[in-house]
Amino acid sequence: MNKVNLAEKFSKFEECWSPKIVGTVNDSHIKVVKLQGEFVLHHHEAEDELFLVVSGRLLMQFRDREVWVEEGEFIIVPKGVEHRPVAPEICHVVLMEPTSTLNTGNVTNERTVAELDQI
Repeated sequence: MNKVNLAEKFSKFEECWSPKIVGTVNDSHIKVVKLQGEFVLHHHEAEDELFLVVSGRLLMQFRDREVWVEEGEFIIVPKGVEHRPVAPEICHVVLMEPTSTLNTGNVTNERTVAELDQI
């Protein structure tokens, strides 16, 4: 039972769109990730995802709407829902998602991270 300091974890890496595991709760990973720019439109067949904005702001785009997620807020994207995270400026996000979740969901491209680092 160790506490996790998010600022310290975010200071350990610079790259964007490369989630790092910082903990596990039951069958879900707690991840930290830095976002900047536009991600790929994708969905996850079997997994819900939680995006908690620690710093910055995140625009979550859906097929039918867009939602701004501000610092200190989170959004849960249900399984099967197409979404695209967009961060106009660098944004620090905590993710909570099942251990089986691939960051790009149903899409495989240069941003797909199959092997996650634990920090």
